[in-house]
Amino acid sequence: MKQVLILDAPLLFRELFKEKMNAAQIGVDIGTLARDGYTKLVSTVPSLVVIDSSNDLNGMMDFLEQKRSNPTTAHIPVIVTGDQLDREFLQTLPAYRVVRYFNKPVKFDFFFDFLGRCLKVPFTIDTTPCILETHLNNNIIFIELAQALNREKVSLLKYKISEMIDQNNLQSPKIVLMMTDLPLSFVDGSNLEYLLQNVTADARVKHQNIKVLSFDPFTRQLIAGHPEFANIQVVENLSSVLSSLVGNEGIMDVADTINDKILTATEDTSAGSVEMRFYSDSSMMSEQTPADTGFTQIALVDDDPIILKMLSASFEAIQIKVDSFMSGAEFLAKTNQVHYDLVILDIFMPGLSGFDILNTLASRKFTGQVIVYSTASQREAVMQALSLGAKAYLVKPQKPEAIIQKAAEILNLPL
Repeated sequence: MKQVLILDAPLLFRELFKEKMNAAQIGVDIGTLARDGYTKLVSTVPSLVVIDSSNDLNGMMDFLEQKRSNPTTAHIPVIVTGDQLDREFLQTLPAYRVVRYFNKPVKFDFFFDFLGRCLKVPFTIDTTPCILETHLNNNIIFIELAQALNREKVSLLKYKISEMIDQNNLQSPKIVLMMTDLPLSFVDGSNLEYLLQNVTADARVKHQNIKVLSFDPFTRQLIAGHPEFANIQVVENLSSVLSSLVGNEGIMDVADTINDKILTATEDTSAGSVEMRFYSDSSMMSEQTPADTGFTQIALVDDDPIILKMLSASFEAIQIKVDSFMSGAEFLAKTNQVHYDLVILDIFMPGLSGFDILNTLASRKFTGQVIVYSTASQREAVMQALSLGAKAYLVKPQKPEAIIQKAAEILNLPL
């Protein structure tokens, strides 16, 4: 049974992680860097280590040094989450087998897609288009929900609510669930129940302090007829809800508050462990900036210096680090020191061919992805490369934009 060791993770992230791992029948061990992290590492020798570095960056580096010095544990890959760090510091981490650094708040679907590739376990992620936003204003948690009910996002909600309560020390948390753009029918009944169960999961949230803003008759009927959701009120007017929850003192102009503070996206998305937006959301894909790539590293392996220079400049223009190699032997030697998320590989080169390199990477259990970029267009060459583990095969020549787009698709990177 595969085992993952998770260190210093906050409650929300830890519980989410355990829930997903249990569903995939992967064991989880919990520890702290300062107290028992290295002891647990040596005793369990897990398949993967996940560390939150937010509160103890020095402790993480001490742990990584100990891990690297022990031949039994040096090979174990590490995923780190934490605050945004200097790129020069991030570039030192692959030497410790840190295969990915995720800035917080972590995009849930991107994280588990990468985790699945590391563990060679496919995680099923619901990609139903769904807008789910959470905002805090005047001690009220506002939840905006539109388009559809995505069970993955809904499952995050119970943890997000608890995190917001803890971070803001809410003594009597109040929730407004805004679903005005979400028409439902009886086929959505189980998903609606699941949503309400997650909203009410934290015992500190009292039903009488939950208001559901909806014009949908099915939503009103289900809540009214469901004993589990007694005292949850469905309303059609947000102004009256705010007045009943905070009175006239807290909000001087209800209309301005609704328009300026509640129904707009939260500008500061740095708080919290997990982001309610997913990379798979089409709207998010267009909003993301190229800088949000962690310390993604790409290796270009080709004996043509013009191709190396052209692709290197194209990737670095969108802030993705690239190492270029004109021989397979040089590249393979470097993989002992650096983890590459993606390799763009030629087939016909002096010395080691691309097929030789693919064979070697497979024997080393390489966890990155490979795009073959070659003049060879024969079906046999394509099939051989794919059978040896290549994720995609592109025939030369291609515009740099096409190479970058394929890399973004494979690595799930925003462009």
